[in-house]
Amino acid sequence: MATPALRAIRTRFRQSHITYLQRPYIGELLAGCPWFDAVERWPEGRAGRLSSHLRLVKRLRHGKFDLAILFPNSFRSAMIARLAGADERVGFARDGRGWLLTRRLTPKRDGRCFVAVPMVDYYRELVAAVDCPVEDPSLELCATPEDEQRLDARLGHDDERPIAVLNPGAAYGSAKCWPAERYAEVADLLALRHGMRVIVTCGPSERAIAHALKSAARRALEVFVDPPLGLGPLKALIRRAKVMITNDTGPRHFAAAFNTPVVTIFGSSDPAWTETSHALERKVSVALDCQPCMQRICPLGHHNCMKHVSVEMVMSAVGELLEVSGGVAGSERHANSRSSLAPAYVQDAR
Repeated sequence: MATPALRAIRTRFRQSHITYLQRPYIGELLAGCPWFDAVERWPEGRAGRLSSHLRLVKRLRHGKFDLAILFPNSFRSAMIARLAGADERVGFARDGRGWLLTRRLTPKRDGRCFVAVPMVDYYRELVAAVDCPVEDPSLELCATPEDEQRLDARLGHDDERPIAVLNPGAAYGSAKCWPAERYAEVADLLALRHGMRVIVTCGPSERAIAHALKSAARRALEVFVDPPLGLGPLKALIRRAKVMITNDTGPRHFAAAFNTPVVTIFGSSDPAWTETSHALERKVSVALDCQPCMQRICPLGHHNCMKHVSVEMVMSAVGELLEVSGGVAGSERHANSRSSLAPAYVQDAR
């Protein structure tokens, strides 16, 4: 969701040297994107944490940076920018860090609560403060030739069926997860009705979900979890997919970046925070008095926000997407398919 803002920074500062300070996994995520010149990585793990941060500060000071744009809201990011000697430090005044910034943006509030603002717009406001207007709000990622080759090695070359990707996990917590047994029913119907090759992707910590899905499915499917696919090949897989069904989690935004049809199942989370206006997304949810709770685990213990989402609701959204998109892979679709807001499928379950 930061990619429109990152693209705008590069457009505004075409002749400048741009360095990203990022967590290690972001490297694979942004591989192939042409908006930066160098990368520094946050220290990982607790061993030698202080010494690692001091070495990072030393390297950044050597870079003599004129401007630091802070996408995270963390105190740590502002402190590092200050210690690194960046002349200007721009960010939202959150996490008690306002005094470390030279240009402070005020997040929108309603009383003591933050107003739900799509992260695309949140980042747009951030970079507008340094004269980097976001002209195009569409998300963007690149699947590199290496990503494609690694995916080919995993897929093999003897299956021409259209690909459906299921993403049943969620790193945030179980409250975001539609039951694995429902995903299994959807997988069976995708194979039966549409002749699709169903591929399940999960992270390393989500093996139990992936195996539960596979055990419940009546038709053959593939589970890419042992070993996990990796972010690079996952980008390539979603780019090729005819449709993706997912919880509200990161790979959902890969679909938007590659203009791939995606059905997103919402439960505990508020869609307003992550709206991308992807025309080929259909949001499926039920309306309950207790949602959105934004909790990792259902605080009421019933998880009805997900249990009341039916297989029929999800398959209806899939059918509409396949009709609208013409069943064409993401990279081959008409460029104007982003032009309208995506509708939502909501069932009132109160």
